Amino acid sequence: MCCLLLAPAPVVAGDLYQGGNWAALASDRKASQVGDLVTIEVLANNSASNTVSRGSRKRTALDGAVSVATTNGATSFARSGDLGWGGSFDGQGTNALANRVAARLSATVSEVLPNGDLIVSGRQDLNISGERTNIRVSGRVRPEDIDAGNAVVSSRLADARIEYDGKGFASRGAKPGIVARIFDWLGLL
Repeated sequence: MCCLLLAPAPVVAGDLYQGGNWAALASDRKASQVGDLVTIEVLANNSASNTVSRGSRKRTALDGAVSVATTNGATSFARSGDLGWGGSFDGQGTNALANRVAARLSATVSEVLPNGDLIVSGRQDLNISGERTNIRVSGRVRPEDIDAGNAVVSSRLADARIEYDGKGFASRGAKPGIVARIFDWLGLL
């Protein structure tokens, strides 16, 4: 019978440690690769106002007079006429809008650009007591704008697209009525 010897295979130090698999002990983990998550803090205060005032006045008048007089005796008559019309219009419109949005949501890195910038997108759909709120965010972020807690403020997103909408009882109450919407469509408001 033959005796079988088992010898251990040599181990190389490069086999034990691979840099991409271990997080550094003294640093925070930030999004840097496709599939990583980053927190987006949506903070937006927007306001706009617009006031339009229009006025128009028209007036047209036509006057006429005819008079005949004779000195020796007799006849004298006078005719006069007057025609006029006028109109006026005063219009004024005011439009004011103020929005404030504050939300936090996670977004996924979908692409890493050659310069290191990250393309991120995320959405959050909430349904609370019949009120549905949908938030969608996408944009481009520089890795240095991501803070130590792996979050970035929406004002630091380039090419940002932020959509915030909702449906429900409160949202319906904020819409103008059907008559106001028809007048707005006709341009009368």
